[in-house]
Order: sequence, then C-alpha cells, then structure tokens
Amino acid sequence: MRVKICGLTREADVDAAVAAGADAIGFVFYPPSPRYVSPQRAAELVRRIPPFVDVVGLFVNEEAATVRAVCAALPINLLQFHGDEDAGYCRQFERPYLRAARVRPELDLLEFARSFPDARGLLLDAFVDGYGGGGHLFDWRLIPPDLPGFLVLSGGLTAANVGIAIERVRPVAVDVSSGVEMSKGIKDHSKIAAFMAAVRKAHGSL
Repeated sequence: MRVKICGLTREADVDAAVAAGADAIGFVFYPPSPRYVSPQRAAELVRRIPPFVDVVGLFVNEEAATVRAVCAALPINLLQFHGDEDAGYCRQFERPYLRAARVRPELDLLEFARSFPDARGLLLDAFVDGYGGGGHLFDWRLIPPDLPGFLVLSGGLTAANVGIAIERVRPVAVDVSSGVEMSKGIKDHSKIAAFMAAVRKAHGSL
C-alpha cells in the first residue's frame, strides 16, 4: 500500500513525511490553493527528498507551457491533473500522470476511466465546490467493482478512517492532505506518523 502526502509547503513537513515512510510527496501548483507553492519554492523543498520517494506535481487547468516549465525545473516523477483536462492534454507532457475524478452519483466512473486509457492511475476524490476534496469523504459505494486501472483513494482520509477505506475499497495507494494538517498547508507531524501507522496496520491485515 503506497502513500502520497500532498500539499507540503515547509521543509520540516517534508522531512516528517519522508521519515514516516511516505512513498510520494505532492506539491500543489494551483495558485488559488492555500497549499500552493511556486516552482522556486518547490525546488527548495525537493532538495530534501531522497531517492526512491516520488515527487508529484498537482495542476488544475493550467497552461501547458507552465506545466512544461515546472517539469523542466523540477524532478517531477508524476503529474496529477485535477481540473477539466482531457487525455490529449494530459499525455502531451510525456510523463506518467494521474487523473483525478471528483466523485458524485451522476459521474460515470467507468466512462471516465475509459477516457484516460494511458493514465498511470485514477485518483478518486470528493466532489466539492472548487477543486480538491476539501477534506470530505465521498460514498465509496459509488466506485464500480470493475473499475479498470490502478485506483488511488483520496478525500477526507485520516488515521481514524484510512484502515476502513483500505479494507473496503482496496486501492493501490492512498492520498492525504488535510487529514494530516493542523491548518491548511501546515502539516501536523504526529498526524503524519499516526496516518502511516494506520496504513501499515490495515495493509498487514489484508
């Protein structure tokens, strides 16, 4: 079970996520977000990430030139798109990508998955106003049992519920941001450690 901790903005938080065993660190390149970091700031933070921990860049309806500039400046291993991007847009950067789906009853997840056949995986998040899950859970029963591809579960996960989420949904990875924060963009290191421990416990019981 792989874990991505997203929306990091401080050196100490990157260090805590790495020390706790996170498999991926996510940086938000969406200026309206309170977790936004500039490419220059991200470059400072990335220097603290050791080999074999992936660097993920999150974008929302960004100009392609801006995405390319970030990819040129930073060692981005995986792109993550949370807006209205289509498959042609996502694949033009020639890097592995995750496509986020904002899950709601009227969204046909099977059709959505078929629209992104070359995505490395689908990231399922809660539907809220704006982009990102806003720390809210969604109804996991909306996930079709035959959904193709690798599934990354996000949306309102915490140390208290991630074990249940793993047991019920059986994703390949989980993604957390607000569930390990003391305030938006500021991580709580004890929550990071507790989240990672809960993931390991749940994975060990599968």
